[in-house]
Amino acid sequence: MLDALPLGALGLLVGSFLNVVIHRLPKMMEMRWAAECAELQGTPPGPDVDAPRFNLMVPRSRCPQCGHQIRWFENIPVASYVVLGGKCSGCKTPISVRYPAIECLTGFLFAWCGWKWGIGAEALAWCGFAACLVALTFIDWDTTLLPDDITLPFLWAGLCAAALGVTATNLPSALWGAVAGYLSLWLVYWGFKLVTGKEGMGYGDFKLYAALGAWFGWQALIPIILMASVIGAIVGIGIKVFSQLREGGYVPFGPFLALAGLTSLFFGPRAILAIIGL
Repeated sequence: MLDALPLGALGLLVGSFLNVVIHRLPKMMEMRWAAECAELQGTPPGPDVDAPRFNLMVPRSRCPQCGHQIRWFENIPVASYVVLGGKCSGCKTPISVRYPAIECLTGFLFAWCGWKWGIGAEALAWCGFAACLVALTFIDWDTTLLPDDITLPFLWAGLCAAALGVTATNLPSALWGAVAGYLSLWLVYWGFKLVTGKEGMGYGDFKLYAALGAWFGWQALIPIILMASVIGAIVGIGIKVFSQLREGGYVPFGPFLALAGLTSLFFGPRAILAIIGL
């Protein structure tokens, strides 16, 4: 129990940083794509020495409504939200409850890893696993993007953890899990596209599924995809019933893969089959 407390506190801090990642990384990708498109068109934008840098570290966070710069004591995970009453100290605009929710979720996941594995390499590895899935879930839900900046390091981290013996997954199982995870969804993608002429999912889904295969091994792939499909179908039906479908009727699949991955973290891949009644 004592091991859970320091990792839970660390999780709150990481969750605060994940809020920044979720908000800024898609914008950074859009800026990168715009620059690449301009270069391909032969009109690269000229250097602007006055343009502020924009990355995960700078500029400092501000209120999007009034531009108030958030001071350090207004950025303490969860506590600042409570003290401020969920409102900006400058203009009193309500702050989304999602920010402290992500901090609490990450703190809980980290604390659970500490409770299960104690403080050590394995617990820290699974904490990183959980943090990646939290970030990918909300980025994909907001933008339908699964950034390579997260999915690819996530995949390699799973393989390295297996190779170093940090996790219980052995390297051959992790390697074939990554291969089978990617190729299976790649084949589904092209089969669906050839039949319907439409894209049923994005390449980020292949990479995320491959990463889950690297972390859990190829044996976990079927339970994970089954749970993700069941959850996705239930949520999709609910969204359609309440007329909340986005333009084009697209529901991102990444969050459901991530939820299945977190379920595997808690209960193990085999338990997923029992959960969904198979």
